[in-house]
This record gives sequence, structure tokens and C-alpha cells, in this order.
Amino acid sequence: MANTASAQAGGAVPSQPERAHAVDWIAVAAGSLGALMATLDISITNSALPQIQGSVGATGTEGTWISTGYLMSEIVMIPLAAWLTRVFGLRNFLLTNAALFMVFSMVCGASHSLEWMIIGRVGQGFTGGAMIPTAQTIIRTRLPRSQLAVGMTIFGLIVLLGPLLGPVLGGWLAENVSWKWCFFINLPVCIALLALLVAGLPADRPHWHDFVNADWIGIVGLSIGLSSLTLVLEEGQRHQWFESSEIVTFSAITLLGFILIGISQFVAAKPIMRLALLRNPRYASVIVIVFAVGAGLYGVSYLVPQFLSLVSGYNAEQSGNIMLLSGIPAFLMMPLLPKLLGKLDFRVMVVSGLVCFAVSCMFDTSLTAQSAGHDFMWSQLLRGVGQMLAMMPLNQASMSAVSREESGDAAGLYNMARNLGGSVGLAVIGVIIDRRNAYHVAALRESVTANSLIGQERVTASAASWLARTGDAAYAKMQALAQLAQQIQQQAVVMTYSETFYLLAIALVACIPLALMLKRPALQPGNSPSAGH
Repeated sequence: MANTASAQAGGAVPSQPERAHAVDWIAVAAGSLGALMATLDISITNSALPQIQGSVGATGTEGTWISTGYLMSEIVMIPLAAWLTRVFGLRNFLLTNAALFMVFSMVCGASHSLEWMIIGRVGQGFTGGAMIPTAQTIIRTRLPRSQLAVGMTIFGLIVLLGPLLGPVLGGWLAENVSWKWCFFINLPVCIALLALLVAGLPADRPHWHDFVNADWIGIVGLSIGLSSLTLVLEEGQRHQWFESSEIVTFSAITLLGFILIGISQFVAAKPIMRLALLRNPRYASVIVIVFAVGAGLYGVSYLVPQFLSLVSGYNAEQSGNIMLLSGIPAFLMMPLLPKLLGKLDFRVMVVSGLVCFAVSCMFDTSLTAQSAGHDFMWSQLLRGVGQMLAMMPLNQASMSAVSREESGDAAGLYNMARNLGGSVGLAVIGVIIDRRNAYHVAALRESVTANSLIGQERVTASAASWLARTGDAAYAKMQALAQLAQQIQQQAVVMTYSETFYLLAIALVACIPLALMLKRPALQPGNSPSAGH
């Protein structure tokens, strides 16, 4: 602990002990538990959304704010976490956030109106968003380089499994207990987190001069820019993008926010978002790759359950079980990954991961209207391998590409890029699905008309079947036409989703040249973490 404190206070980084102390691992456990809780709560409400909307009196459109409110506040807090850690001190900051996360979770669970639910979710997003980059910072600053791979593997596993476990846990609680326990379950977890934080982190003092002398231009720009951008990406497709005055307004606010962030890079002594880190080509390549992998990760987490729901008729719990298949390789590979990270070149691992992820998407381009959960087994397992091979080295490469003093800002940018990639990916996927589905429906209807031979044969056969069951010719003809329309829609959905998986594969393959810019950090003891600059 003393070594860590002196390393942070001074300009030079002394040699670290070969093995971390027990208290250091307690700190790592605390950071990891906080990150797991924060990533889990991103998606835990997705499966329980119908029950929550019914209880708080929200329509389908209004209910999306239960998820959007969390994402908006979280993506703003993530890059602010490094500055707020400097202001309040790491222990004080995390203790406050853990306590407030618990309070806001109780607000959500006790809500009987949409307004209070959104207030609680926004509060959860702010406080939970702080726990993700700080977990990475704790690992970077408390573990010696010889054990850094173990810590980063734990963090990467949490980031991958949190969004996968969320819908499954939320769906099970909503079906078997109550949707309120999607939030009340955070109470015992937060109590355990508070105990670990008190035991694992040393007491520290606030630095109020960092608050007074902060980059307020950048803070305002970041707050309005990222929150507005998230809203535009989440709601744009639903409101027909720039045909909506609301989307145009929030797009203008986003642009203003980014202009303020740009100005702050030149006028602030310590910009709140240190974009200068992107001048380092190694770190910049990590950010671009994790943006694309984030888009793929969140995109697949949306596409697979949607396909299983629309085509296979699966409920949320059944879809969640299929999604969990990609978590199996994560658990199996966890003991091996720290050793691989220490021996293999990062470029080999990331390229292998991107190829596995891309091939898994290609597997899903051969879907049919008869496809069910078992048809996703091999693609999900291969996807899990790809995600682990790609994300684990990226986690460590993002930290090893910068100095210890820059690790907080670097962690904020890294996690923001992953989440922003997810938001952009989902927005692009929404546009592709909407437009390609409409195209395929129109094309199929044009080829299967009432005057076409295939259309007449299908309607006649279906009508005969309905007539035999009901004895009503008019009703049988109507049901046959409705059945044909449903089949056309189903085939259009299958074709659209196959194309979307194909485009995801192309985007992941396009990142392979960037992965060649990565480099494994030197492992000799005593080397400065910034030696690679």
C-alpha cells in the first residue's frame, strides 16, 4: 500500500514487489464486484421491462427510458471518474458511489411511477458508471506487473459476463419472484462492496483545489455532448432520425458539446477528457478496436435474442440461456489466459479473437425460418472464445500503453469507447434492420403475388387445410392470406438478420490491421510502464 501511495505521489515509479499483498487483492475484489454490479444493471431490466412498465404505468415508448436513462448517465460518468477520483480520493469516491448506488436501487425497486423509476435509473447510471473505470485503475495501480494479467483477466471477464447475465437474472427474478428484486438484489451486494472497500483501500484526503481548478468547459461539453449523443443514438431510429425536431435539437446540443470538449483541449491545464492520449498510436489502435468489438458485443447481444423471439418464439429466459453459452469459454479459459497474456504476443491474441468473433458471425448468416436455439450453439461458443481472446489483451494493452499517472484517464476513455461503440452499433443495426426488412418484404410480396403461380399454389393449399378444419370457405381464404403474409414477414426477418451478422463480421475483420499496431509490454522488472512511448 505504501509503495502504491508513493508511486502515485511522486513522479518516478519505484520497483514493485513481485507478489501483491492480501489487502491489494481485497481492493481488486472490491473494484471487480463494483464493476460487475454496474455492468449487470445495464441489462438486468431488459427481460423484466414489460412487468416494470405495467407497474409504473409506462407505455412501450416511455419504458425505453428505463434503459436509456441508465446508459445516458453512465456514459457521462465514465470519463469523469478519473477527475472525481483525484478530487475526493479513491476510497471516499467509491464508498460514496457504492452507498448512493444502493439508495438509487432502492428508489427503483420501490417506484410506483415512471418519474421515480427514471430518477432512480439515472442515479444508478451515474454511480455505477464510476465503478467500471475505477476497477481498472485499482488493478493497474495495486498489482505488480507480474500479476497484472490476472487482474485484467478478472476485469475483462466481468465486462463480458455482466451484460450476458443481466437479462437471464432479470428474467428469472421477474418470472419467479418479482421485478422489484432486479433492484433489491443490489442491497446485500452493496453492503459486501462497502465492507471490501473499507478493508482494501487506504484512507485518503480530498483535493478540493482540483475541483476549483477543474476543466469546467470540458465538463459541461462532455456532460451535454455525450448524454445528447446517447439519446440521439437510442431514440433516432424510433423518431425517424432528422425528420424529428427533437433529434435535430439534441444533435445540435451534441455538436456544441463536442466543440466545447475540443476547446478545452487547448485552454485547460488538465483537460477532463485527455484526447492527447490518442496521439499514442498504440493506445489509439486499442480505442478503435474496442469501439468495434463493443459494437459487435452489444450488437450480438441484441440480435440473437431478437431472432429467437421473433422467429423461434423463445421467451426472455430461454433466449438468455442461449446467450450464456458464450460465457462457457470465458470460465474455461480464465485459468489459462493470464499465462497466455504473459507469453503470447498481444497482436496474435487480438487477431485470433477478431477472426473467431467474425467467423462466429458468419456461422449465423445461414439462418433459416426453422432455426432454433441449438443452431446458435457453435457460433455462441466460438464467439465466447473470440471475445476473450480479443478483450483480454485489449484491457491490458490499454493500460500498458500509458504511464501509471495516466491510467485513470486512459481507463475512462477505454470504457467510454466500448460503451459508445455499443450505442453506435445498436443504432446502425437498428437502421439496417428497419430498412433491409422493408426492402425484403417488398421484394417478396412482389414475387409472391396473388397472380403468381407459387402464390396461388400456397394460398390454395393453405385454404384447403383451413376449410377442412372450419368448413367456412371465406374464413379459410382469409386465414390462408394472413398465413402467407406472416410467412413473407418471417422470411424477410431471417434474410435481414443474416445480412446484419455478415456486416458485423466485415466490421470486425476490418479491425485486424489495427491490431498489428499493438505490442506486448516489456516484462522485465523495474521497467517503467511508460517505456513503450
